[in-house]
Amino acid sequence: MLLAKNIMKDGILPLKTSDTGREALESMEDYRVMHMPIVNNEALLGLISEFDVLNFNDLDEAVGSHTLSISKAYVYDYQYIYDVMRLMYELKLTLIPVVDSHENYLGSVTLQSLLEQFAASLSVAEPGGVIVLEMSSHDYSLSEIARIVEANDAKILSVLMHSEPDSMRVEVSLKINRLDISAVLQTFTRYNYNILLSFSESDNQDDLRKRYDLLMNYLNI
Repeated sequence: MLLAKNIMKDGILPLKTSDTGREALESMEDYRVMHMPIVNNEALLGLISEFDVLNFNDLDEAVGSHTLSISKAYVYDYQYIYDVMRLMYELKLTLIPVVDSHENYLGSVTLQSLLEQFAASLSVAEPGGVIVLEMSSHDYSLSEIARIVEANDAKILSVLMHSEPDSMRVEVSLKINRLDISAVLQTFTRYNYNILLSFSESDNQDDLRKRYDLLMNYLNI
């Protein structure tokens, strides 16, 4: 399951209050993040950002001698990936700590690990076709969409929905496990669905894996 405890990187060593600003910046560079957790024994105290450290009068000052600008940013180990994504997005974080029920530090989720898990859950490395539909939010029915896809001997691998603020229209992106999606497209057209976009991906699994690995390597730069 995509719980916080399953997607965190437990190898990220948090800062201690006695660590200096210089050491904090070195850790951020090592882990390729702009935020680091500060822990006292096992208890999470909060996050310190690169911006906070660069505002120190002296980089050799201890991080514990400064007020933390982000003190309540964490997720519990049992929270789902959607909660992790929401909080990281709202607070513009590159890393979020994971704690247990006593708010003891367990590990951290980074943007990279979050993207890796989210990409895997969307079956981005699987060959298939993509169909983007547009419809009124009142007309959206996943069960009907799935019925149309499955009637053409295909399966939905993943679904994404997007809508603009204050709009009653939604875009539904489908990843289908078929490279030839022409029959599925014809059926959607017959049922008067508005097809915004459709394309089939390469059936070369090695090529898909290479593109995925290139993306992950780029994020590590």
